[in-house]
Amino acid sequence: MTETKREVERKYESDDSGLPDLTGVAGVADVLDKGVAELDATYYDTPDERLAAASITLRRRTGGSDAGWHLKFPVAPGVRDEIRAPLSDTLPPGLAGLLRSRVRDAGLVPVIRLRSARDIRELVDRRGRLLAEVSVDAVHAERLGGTGGRAQWTEIEVELADDGDPAFLDKVEKRLRRAGVRPSTSASKLARALTETRPGRTGKKKRDTARQPAPADGAGRKRGTGKAPAGPVTAGDHLLVYLRAQRDALVELDPAVRRDLPDSVHRMRVATRRLRSAFRSYARILDRAATDPIGEELKWLAGELGVDRDQEVLTDRLTAALDDLPRPLVTGPVPARLHAWAQARRDDSRSPLIAVLDGSRYLRLLDDLDALLADPPLRKAAAGDPDRVIRKAVRKDYRALSELVEEALARPPGHDRDLALHEARKRAKRTRYAAEAAEPALGDPATALVKAAKALQTLLGDHQDSVMAREALREIAGQAHAARESSFTYGVLYGREERRAAQDEAELPTLWKRAGAGAAL
Repeated sequence: MTETKREVERKYESDDSGLPDLTGVAGVADVLDKGVAELDATYYDTPDERLAAASITLRRRTGGSDAGWHLKFPVAPGVRDEIRAPLSDTLPPGLAGLLRSRVRDAGLVPVIRLRSARDIRELVDRRGRLLAEVSVDAVHAERLGGTGGRAQWTEIEVELADDGDPAFLDKVEKRLRRAGVRPSTSASKLARALTETRPGRTGKKKRDTARQPAPADGAGRKRGTGKAPAGPVTAGDHLLVYLRAQRDALVELDPAVRRDLPDSVHRMRVATRRLRSAFRSYARILDRAATDPIGEELKWLAGELGVDRDQEVLTDRLTAALDDLPRPLVTGPVPARLHAWAQARRDDSRSPLIAVLDGSRYLRLLDDLDALLADPPLRKAAAGDPDRVIRKAVRKDYRALSELVEEALARPPGHDRDLALHEARKRAKRTRYAAEAAEPALGDPATALVKAAKALQTLLGDHQDSVMAREALREIAGQAHAARESSFTYGVLYGREERRAAQDEAELPTLWKRAGAGAAL
């Protein structure tokens, strides 16, 4: 059993003079002394500190009101999601799964022990409602694993109450600054402890000037930033920056998918498609003999992710269409029938997806991606001028897209045109992703093509969703008929979907003409 808490906090340096008077902070009616809590936490990481490099913390803590296992993921500066599990001797499986994309087979070991004497104050308003918890923490850090480094310091921590207004923290900080207290230069206690207890450090108490380590990929190597490298670069340099950013997205989104966070499945699926598309579009830069096997595994993963995502999109579409119907057109238990159909398919898709993420095939794919990007199979064109090599690849994709669109428009309405439009949609995605990778090298022309391909993809995506919605409506109508329920409403919805698809097809020639005019490279 786990629970998740959104943690919004700020940390400040302390010179051991204690906590300044906070009764003057706007909105604070009283400062309540809650005593001192003795906390003892052991932090775990891989031997090469992959979690710390990604600003993820895992600890087992005793003492205080929330003893147990705590796993924290960064959300924004000063904001983290803390996932808690009850105290136990071993790491709970639910938390272990959230770390699998980074840890893999490296294993977790204890790296830091932090013992803190936490002097706690609660800031409350006139009604006695908690606004924030402020603590002065006297911290003793010890590096584990035989290296033996130690450090100690005192810091002030201000944590916003659940559902509190983040602007209140600005008011507290203003008061602290007037008293000479300054924000900490370290992102967390763990980050400071890792820096100050490294072999060769004195462990003396001092102001921490260390910066948070750069993010790392699942294998512990420093990763790309997603931006074009500074200075002269090759076509291969540009492409590798893009590929590393997508690989990083896969690793980072894994725990979000496991937690069923909104849009996480879609974003992870897009990352797989971007990787696979780039391998194919830029085959003159990277040898396809090496990338094709990984591309096939990415296709498999996208398909597994799609089971859940496609169901989510389809359910949302049918629900919105039903809500839009006038009440007299809704006959029988249609909402309940739709909900039961969606829930049954959702239950069928969710468990297999988690099993995929826990499986060896998926983890092997991540390892293979890391290996390929660490030692990329570059071809001769990779050393060429980015403008020339990348522009040529994007033009090739755009020409292929043009042929597919023209072929689809030449077909009469019906099943064959639906299939042709679906193929054009997939090619529009590939062209869009190729242009995205090209933007740092080609600038505005590539950006224009991204926009044009995205608009086309959206239109053709709506058309394909209509095709899938009609298939679903036939299935649900059959279930309703078998249960002796009216199927009238499903027929109405089916007819509306037919008209919507026809409108998409009617808009396509005009949209394609505009896309062609704005996408010249």
